[in-house]
Amino acid sequence: MNIYADNAATTAMSQTAVKAMLPYLTEYYGNPSSLYAFGQRSKEAIEEARATVAKCIGAEPREILFTSGGSEADNQAIRSAAAHGARKGKRHIVSDAIEHHAVLHTLKKLEKEGFEVTYLPVHSDGIVRVEELAAALREDTCLVTVMYANNEIGTIQPIRDIGALCRERGILFHTDAVQAVGHIPVNVAEDHADMLSASAHKFHGPKGVGFLYVRRGIPTVPLIEGGAQERGRRAGTENVAGIVAMAAALEESVGHMAENAEKTAMLRDRLIRGLTEIPHSALNGDPRKRLPGNVNFCFEGIEGESLLLLLDDKGICASSGSACTSGSLDPSHVLLAIGRVHDVAHGSLRLTLGDNTTEEEIDYIIQSVKEVVTYLRGFSPVWRDLIAGKGSFIL
Repeated sequence: MNIYADNAATTAMSQTAVKAMLPYLTEYYGNPSSLYAFGQRSKEAIEEARATVAKCIGAEPREILFTSGGSEADNQAIRSAAAHGARKGKRHIVSDAIEHHAVLHTLKKLEKEGFEVTYLPVHSDGIVRVEELAAALREDTCLVTVMYANNEIGTIQPIRDIGALCRERGILFHTDAVQAVGHIPVNVAEDHADMLSASAHKFHGPKGVGFLYVRRGIPTVPLIEGGAQERGRRAGTENVAGIVAMAAALEESVGHMAENAEKTAMLRDRLIRGLTEIPHSALNGDPRKRLPGNVNFCFEGIEGESLLLLLDDKGICASSGSACTSGSLDPSHVLLAIGRVHDVAHGSLRLTLGDNTTEEEIDYIIQSVKEVVTYLRGFSPVWRDLIAGKGSFIL
């Protein structure tokens, strides 16, 4: 059996998205900046896609800026807010310890440029407390950036409350919604978001295209210079086929969101119950306030890399955390932030389910993980010492 259980890393393109994309790769390939009708057809397709994306998140079409993906959108949102704040003498930013590295690395760069960043801790459930965020706000705070849902442990943040607080204080609020859009309801007006990032390949669109929502009236700083595309906010010939496919994929995902979420959450809970039966294991993140398809566990006494390789031998595609840091030997900064000790954080497993995951596949994953964990613990010196009483179990 071959099972793909790494949908947080990327998803398969839907046939709807592929069908929408193909004509703009082969037939209607004109440059949208051209004045002749052939090029203008591409321009019209972009604007139709912009309207579709906007409708799916409760925005206006002119508030949608197309990018190469979530990382670019995060960078542009944060740098734009920082520049806007600096012009007003405000150089303080509030974020949290479990953000995606696209956010954290951008903030680190801004710190080198003279900005001060407050990184809020998260509790063991991986959730930011609104009252702690409120206490961190200052007169010179120009931006709050908190992700909608975590890419590793799946916890969903109280975005609506955070957004309302920021709106009340007159502080710009950005949320990295890459894992949320297309999977749980997102409405930028109801969430009081000023900026929001998303990426097509997380909701069955193509890789290499995403969007940034920017509330009307908020100035942006271009990351790429050289042309007037996207109303001067992002230079470069537009990825027409990718944009069209993204809009089709998002519309389809939103249209089937309720039924997919209900089914996937049921399978998620079945998987959690099965893995909880493994001794000295623990679910990471809140058991309920999490994405429908996210399951993240730590297993004491093993290394996550070995676990992944042996699961791969059994036909299961999984991960130990973010796909953007999969080559790193360091334990997840997210798991460390929620209180997992270094050795336990190394034994992590992320399984993220898709719309087509079946009960049979869930049962096979449970059986396989149990077998692999038992096998790895069988020759682990750490596990032998724990069993012999030479150390104390943590989980």
